[in-house]
Amino acid sequence: MSKKAKFDRQLVIENATNLYWEKGYHATSMRNLQDAIDMRPGSIYAEFGSKDGVFKASLEHYAQLGLAELENLRVHSTSPVEALKSFVKQVVIDSQDESPSCMCMLAKTVAELTDDQPELLSVAKSALKSVEDQFAQLIVEAQKKEEVGKSKDPQELARFLQIQITGLRVYARTSDDNGPLEKMIDELFDHHPFQ
Repeated sequence: MSKKAKFDRQLVIENATNLYWEKGYHATSMRNLQDAIDMRPGSIYAEFGSKDGVFKASLEHYAQLGLAELENLRVHSTSPVEALKSFVKQVVIDSQDESPSCMCMLAKTVAELTDDQPELLSVAKSALKSVEDQFAQLIVEAQKKEEVGKSKDPQELARFLQIQITGLRVYARTSDDNGPLEKMIDELFDHHPFQ
């Protein structure tokens, strides 16, 4: 008979995600991790294999949160472009007060890790690509509804949007006023290249 885990795996991953998102991979010590997820090293290794295993699970969890939120916004929006715009406003503006870091955890990870952590780097890049692919799907839908010009390449436009989000999130760290951010996001969707 197997022993049942004495912890809530999902809660552990959520707590680890918040810690890694705030501090980054290298600044998170094993002691920080133990305190945040309330597990001893032996239990961490038994469940996740290593600190890297917890980080990998955290990256995957973070990506799934973003994809689920994008899907939720689409369900509750009148159009795919409106869903994309709402998503950008949420991750750029709302994230400043509601999350452990105003930076995207995936982008932060790609910027932080080196080729010494190829598996983790690959997970972060793959997760960013899955978000970009979801953007592209919404852009294809927007083209069918004639909200975005049919001559635009959806994948290229999705990449452009990903880059804009990263830049806006960095800019948000330098600004105490959300007014310019709101305006920049509105202009991003109201003008080229979405027209």
